[in-house]
Amino acid sequence: MHIRNHPLTAPTLGTSRQITSFHYGPGGGQKVYIQSSVHADELPAMLVAWALRRRFAALEAQGRIRGEIVVVPVPNPIGLNQHLFGHLYGRFDAGSGQNFNRNFHDLASLVPAQIDSQLGSDANANRDAIRAAIGDALRALQPVSELDSQRVALQRLSYDADIVLDLHCDLEAALHLYTTRDLWPDVEPLARYLDAKASLLVLNSIGNPFEEIHSFCWSRLRERFGARFPIPLATISVTIEFRGQRDVSYDLAERDAQAIVEYLTQRGVIDGEPAALPPLAFEPTPLAGTEPIVAPASGVLVFRAEPGAWIDAGQPVADLVDPLTDDVVTLCGTVSGVLYARHGTRFATAGMEVARIAGDRPIRTGSLLSQ
Repeated sequence: MHIRNHPLTAPTLGTSRQITSFHYGPGGGQKVYIQSSVHADELPAMLVAWALRRRFAALEAQGRIRGEIVVVPVPNPIGLNQHLFGHLYGRFDAGSGQNFNRNFHDLASLVPAQIDSQLGSDANANRDAIRAAIGDALRALQPVSELDSQRVALQRLSYDADIVLDLHCDLEAALHLYTTRDLWPDVEPLARYLDAKASLLVLNSIGNPFEEIHSFCWSRLRERFGARFPIPLATISVTIEFRGQRDVSYDLAERDAQAIVEYLTQRGVIDGEPAALPPLAFEPTPLAGTEPIVAPASGVLVFRAEPGAWIDAGQPVADLVDPLTDDVVTLCGTVSGVLYARHGTRFATAGMEVARIAGDRPIRTGSLLSQ
């Protein structure tokens, strides 16, 4: 195992931060990149990364890792330092207001026009040439802020990975994941091992979140060159939401880490026989089919359904209780599907999104992710 430190641009005099990456395996084969808690307050993911590091160290000692596995358990030291009155605020950068998981560099746009001269009939050779060009472009970038230097450092570590797993959690949620429709056949075993209650498919949700830039890149390049040169979908990228922010436990982390190990064994990254595939809890659905349940008024929020439950159209999801007027407003969805996430607060303001249901038919367009 090798440890590497990646200094960030110092924002002020007398301060400095760095990202630390842990590298397992001999290299030379498939590369896997795993990071946790790019939203720094999503700590179940960080505990899973810790459990994975222990497993990878043991597997490396046994000579069972083929290629390279890179783990970045703390990819957002900026957000991890944002505390106000005892609360950690790790989703948005306090200086710029930007979401830490948005605005990563579009990898496809880094591929120069003159790459045509290096492409041919061999899809793997084309993949390698494109990755080399992206790597050169990323190394040439000169970030001017600490936040941009953090994003660039993460992309320099991950751009050439064959598998990218971006570990997150929601406020209160069942375990769910995001990937693309084209990648779903490769991701389905992971959903089974994790017992994901929702698998949300999207190519471009808009905003350049970390996981999407790795898959969207190759889809865009296939459109750009596909008629002339074969371009593979070179990176299997997945966002995994490990339930809710308070679901921090050794039992869950160990179970989730083992599921990822089984998946990497099934992919041939780890030598061995993977566990038998469990059943798939629910079929995948389009992210554009998710229905946000929005509070039309303010009130005490009382949920009537748990994360992971199947909700039929018209079934009550939550109540808004007004203790001044005695009014009770019941919130229902118009689609049937899994209630995969809900808000962590128990007081709603008018217009607040309080829950999401994974419907199977697209009903939304534009930016599909929450802020």
